[in-house]
Amino acid sequence: MNYRQLVFAGILSFLAFALWASPEFKHIAAGVAIFLFGMLSLENGFRQFTGGFLENVLRRTTDTIPKSLGFGIVSTAIMQSSSLVSVITISFVSAGLLPLITGIGIIFGANLGTTTGAWLFATIGMKMSLSAFALPMLVFGVVLNFQQPRALKAIGAILAGLGFLFLGIDFMKEGFVSYQSAIDLREYAMTGITGLLIYTGLGVLATVIMQSSHATLALTLAGLATGQITYENALALAIGANIGTTVTALTGGLGANIVGKRLAGAHLLFNMATAVIALILIEPLRWSVDLLSALMSIAEDDYTVKLAMFHTLFNCLGVAVMLPLISQMASALERWLPEKAGEAAAEPKYLNPAAMDSPDSANAAVRREVWHLFDQAFVILAHGLHLHREQIRNCDDLEATINNSRERIDIDIDLVYRQRVKRLYNAILDFISGRMTRISSASSTESLYRLQHAAGEMVEAIKHVKHLRKNLTVYMVADNTAIRREYNDLRLRVAMVLRETHRFYTGKFDDASTAILELDEIAVRARVDRESMVARVTKLLGAKRIDSAMATSLLNDSAYASETVDAILTGTRALLTATDVEAARTAEALSVSDAGQADIIV
Repeated sequence: MNYRQLVFAGILSFLAFALWASPEFKHIAAGVAIFLFGMLSLENGFRQFTGGFLENVLRRTTDTIPKSLGFGIVSTAIMQSSSLVSVITISFVSAGLLPLITGIGIIFGANLGTTTGAWLFATIGMKMSLSAFALPMLVFGVVLNFQQPRALKAIGAILAGLGFLFLGIDFMKEGFVSYQSAIDLREYAMTGITGLLIYTGLGVLATVIMQSSHATLALTLAGLATGQITYENALALAIGANIGTTVTALTGGLGANIVGKRLAGAHLLFNMATAVIALILIEPLRWSVDLLSALMSIAEDDYTVKLAMFHTLFNCLGVAVMLPLISQMASALERWLPEKAGEAAAEPKYLNPAAMDSPDSANAAVRREVWHLFDQAFVILAHGLHLHREQIRNCDDLEATINNSRERIDIDIDLVYRQRVKRLYNAILDFISGRMTRISSASSTESLYRLQHAAGEMVEAIKHVKHLRKNLTVYMVADNTAIRREYNDLRLRVAMVLRETHRFYTGKFDDASTAILELDEIAVRARVDRESMVARVTKLLGAKRIDSAMATSLLNDSAYASETVDAILTGTRALLTATDVEAARTAEALSVSDAGQADIIV
């Protein structure tokens, strides 16, 4: 048994003894457990709605910092889970769907949105018994959970979650009331700087253990409402809960790529800075709460509402201080957490557990990773043709460059394939396989299949170039001008297709439909080039300019070149059409129809 297992066993043993020894503690612990189960159910319900609607709203409403801040506030206020919003945001930033600075804005907003929970608990949860509302919610929630439609299941999970939340709050309140007759917890109250720091630490610890700042606040409010926790200590617990909630984001960031880690770091920096500000300005903040309470006609001894106001006030202050520094924070995180040198050549850049949390972020991550694989394959294909990538991409007269160059590029295609492409391909397959086990729409699933097909085609292209390279290496420097020219033509045929498809990699196309038509035109030109070569080989052989061995090699290698071109074009088509499956189907139908008409005309 390792260290963690021993610690876990010790915690369970202590918990079991405490539950057996103290009926009051048992009541409070049961309330916390029911509350946390309600949070899990609530998050699960909202997660089932994140397969399209939330992602679309997120992409469309976060193009500016104020909009991203607003999205964080509203989404967290609705879902009552800053952790869920943070994890989804990390997955989107990791997949490249959102820039880092936008993700930071959402995190800031989520911290403001989570303050609505404290207000709900303080104004409703602590003022009346919620069991009357909780039980009907549980009944309807369970019934809906047994229905087949996904929307009904999600609504059922949300209702059940709210029911458990309300029930948990009641259990916690009753537990603290029971404690009043058994023990006065106020005997453990602490004042001054020492009490402030110790209770802040307890707030952090409680939130880390329960993985929910809402649970810590609910527990604090319950103790405050029953007089078992002093107002001063409750303020410190609220500050600690703000720090502790970063643990969920940090955990999500550990499974993310470097961009996701930066966002998790931004969450930690913001919450730590906000907590430091609150601790330093604790007395001015208390005066402000008292002043606002008087203006709003809140009773002087209504400490639960005043705690909710304090929680909101110091989070607003944190946003006011940090928002003007958001660009500097993003730049600093990029310096502190740089891309690892050489990582792009062998390691997946976009695939990570965080990106698998929603269909949109998963598809975007796979799409970007397949482009990454294409970029690595481009290098192998170019060097396999004894060309440099920059020559293919930027030469004004590529044909002249190929005909005048006899430079041999030494490359072990098998080795470089294993280092640069195979690892990416395996990661893509594993990621898609993992995503397929989760609930997704039919179009999302088809998109992943297209992306998988695209990656497979580029692997095939590398295999074909490997075969083409054997004779190409010999004949491209041969003294026989005719055979050298023909092999240079094969190089040009493949290189031109690489150049054309690279435009799509750089994003220089209008939409999937236009891209498919352009790819069809490239394919037609490549087919004509192949047919003209077959005719030329026959002429060259008849004129004794090449021998039969050369002719056989040339025809075989022309087939390899054609298969390479076909694989590149097919892979590019699958990759481009994965973005918009419906539009792709329409374009493909038109493409097939046009091809059929062309055959009839011929």
